[in-house]
Amino acid sequence: MIELSSKYDEASRPIGVFDSGVGGLTVVKELNRLLPNEKIIYFGDTGRVPYGNKSKETIVHYSLQVAYFLMKKKIKMLVVACNTASSVSLPTLKRHFHIPIIGVIEPGARSAIETTQKNKIGVIGTLGTVRSNAYKKALKKIKSSVNVFQDPCPLFVHLAEDGWNRNKIAQMVADEYLKPLKTKNIDTLILGCTHYPLLKDVIQSSVGKSVQLIDSGKETAKEVKRILEKKHLLNKHKMTEKNHSVFYVSDFPHKFKEVSQRFLSKELKHVHKVIL
Repeated sequence: MIELSSKYDEASRPIGVFDSGVGGLTVVKELNRLLPNEKIIYFGDTGRVPYGNKSKETIVHYSLQVAYFLMKKKIKMLVVACNTASSVSLPTLKRHFHIPIIGVIEPGARSAIETTQKNKIGVIGTLGTVRSNAYKKALKKIKSSVNVFQDPCPLFVHLAEDGWNRNKIAQMVADEYLKPLKTKNIDTLILGCTHYPLLKDVIQSSVGKSVQLIDSGKETAKEVKRILEKKHLLNKHKMTEKNHSVFYVSDFPHKFKEVSQRFLSKELKHVHKVIL
């Protein structure tokens, strides 16, 4: 087990966030909005993305490697901003580290259950996330009677990263993907991939205004704030240039820097490549 060696000024320590690539930056954006005084240390495993086509053992191994790296940065909390890693690695991570650790699936599932009136919830995600049934299991655990309808939307990831999130092609792809869900009379739709908030407008247009979209990243940020408040770990000091957030990747830092602007709506000055 690894424990923080000192409680000295623990609240001023950073929050660690990791994803298999750039998608987790939508979680970072929500954390920056909701918790402007918190420093974020982000790790994107861009050299080994995607996690969805890897075995459970490999995903757990990768997750532990990244978590150990972030723990060396003396983080006070770990956010697994990857749907695949959230569905597979959380129990192992929680056994290894004595800091608060959360994923993106449970916060999104809880919000969807609170939102739905018809008891009919749709879930869209990558093929790996949908096949894992991670959201379905989480939803059923909270409310066994809920009806869950899932559809994979793999092209959404490429559209988001390429900046094709609001054009006619994006709308056509969304209309085609979401056609089956529209027949299920859902009133709530979980965006089960951290890339998907970038396509929120075309997704909403496809399913109609009567369907409430659940942004798992946004719900995760709310959960982070709740946990930090409960544990008295909110940073009271204002952010300065000296303690700004830091971004690490396992490969392709220039590509990450380029794509990150679409996710964070701002330019990253420094992206560091590290070998785990």
